[in-house]
Amino acid sequence: MSLTAAFPHTSVRTLGALRESGYQIRRVKDEIRSNLIKALKSGRDPFPGVLGFEQTVMPQIQNAILGRHDFILLGLRGQAKSRILRLLPGLLDEYIPMVAGSDLHDDPFRPITKYARDLIEEHGRETPIEWLHRDLRYGEKLATPDTSIADLIGDIDPIKAAHRKLTYADEEVIHFGIIPRTNRGIFAINELPDLQPRIQVGLLNIMEEQDIQIRGFNIRFPLDVLMVFSANPEDYTNRGSIITPLKDRIDSQIITHYPTSVETGIAITDQEAWQERAGEVDVTVPHFFREIIEQVAFEARGSEYVDQNSGVSARMTRAALENLISAAERRALLCGESETTARPSDLWFVEAAITGKLELVYEGEQEGAQTVAQVLTGRALKAMFAKHFPAPERDRTTYQKVLRWFVAGGVLELHHDMSFTEYAKALDQVDGLRELVDRVARPDSPAVRASTMELVLEALHQHSLLGKEAGRGSRIFVDMMGSMLSGIAPDDGDEFEDFDDQ
Repeated sequence: MSLTAAFPHTSVRTLGALRESGYQIRRVKDEIRSNLIKALKSGRDPFPGVLGFEQTVMPQIQNAILGRHDFILLGLRGQAKSRILRLLPGLLDEYIPMVAGSDLHDDPFRPITKYARDLIEEHGRETPIEWLHRDLRYGEKLATPDTSIADLIGDIDPIKAAHRKLTYADEEVIHFGIIPRTNRGIFAINELPDLQPRIQVGLLNIMEEQDIQIRGFNIRFPLDVLMVFSANPEDYTNRGSIITPLKDRIDSQIITHYPTSVETGIAITDQEAWQERAGEVDVTVPHFFREIIEQVAFEARGSEYVDQNSGVSARMTRAALENLISAAERRALLCGESETTARPSDLWFVEAAITGKLELVYEGEQEGAQTVAQVLTGRALKAMFAKHFPAPERDRTTYQKVLRWFVAGGVLELHHDMSFTEYAKALDQVDGLRELVDRVARPDSPAVRASTMELVLEALHQHSLLGKEAGRGSRIFVDMMGSMLSGIAPDDGDEFEDFDDQ
């Protein structure tokens, strides 16, 4: 698309022609407010891809924009704070005019730098104009303890002064930081409390007076910037704090949150995870696996073994789903199969995505990250199973035939890397198992049926009705009493009757 097609005035290339076009330049907060109003009136979502905040966070952000507020998003990790901030440029005009070559994107009608003023004085109506795309009007800085005022605002550049033979009284010796270079745009600081207090003080003038002053330089630069921030509540005590005067200047504080339902969590994970591999294997993931993976996050967010002040990022479920798919994909490659379906045994490989993303309290550290991950997965499987099958502790009749097969001495051994033919044949040995699954779950394919059959056995184990020996490459399901007598299963009351019984 040409610039002219994108916006009627972008063919204008001189200051005189811009004046004659009747183009009106707005301050950035007015511009964003106007474009949000248009989006709301037309029914367009100004923050596409952000799920679960429709009735909570989004109205508050829109209110802040309508009120021309600088704002901060406050929430635990993995709550889409950075994503929301990076979507804000979508509310800017596609192009705006600036004085050509200006480091601070000078408004042609109200230039603030010496460079722009001198250029306009020299060329007048013929002053060259450039059109700045909205993607170039967004700046972002991850706050770190070593961030300096020079990084954010600027400093005197002695090399420039020496090279151009300028005195320190000359405005052109200033090297501008990232915030002034985002003039007429949006600037975001992630993890604001990590900034040293003395650096936060440097932001006060920008927030209140909308100007900067560098090393006492006697010329002030009025900036036009929307300032937005993100922070994690944990940082207030663990790494730093936001100084009171700066908090006072941030107009709106908006609290984010994790998904409030498993269904919303599934939608977010499906959106974020890499699932369309376009490889040699087509992997099917039955919906109950997506429920289990998302339920793991819900279990972790309420677990007594996990530090709730740290949070459980949505990145965990994304990585977990990707690991599940990869486990199934690897098995199919080893078996020479072009398609496969995820199995409950593949959940073992999800552990790698869980252990590194949980901050454990003392009790959790004592048990170990792997054990906690197994416990959470087992709890999630039980919770999901109860949504689709009769509760085994209340309805033994549904599972009676299956359990009798094991009581009679039946032993079922399943290997991680079994082909589908071997896997289905092994499961069919268990009397009543296929019949139970077909009656209750009504699977839509033989592969989903087989996977659901193993799910039933795993759920019976989690309810202490079947014993299980689990190794790195296999699972052996046996009668619970026989398992207990042989010493390979924990006591009924063992809190850590985990997913793999290791």
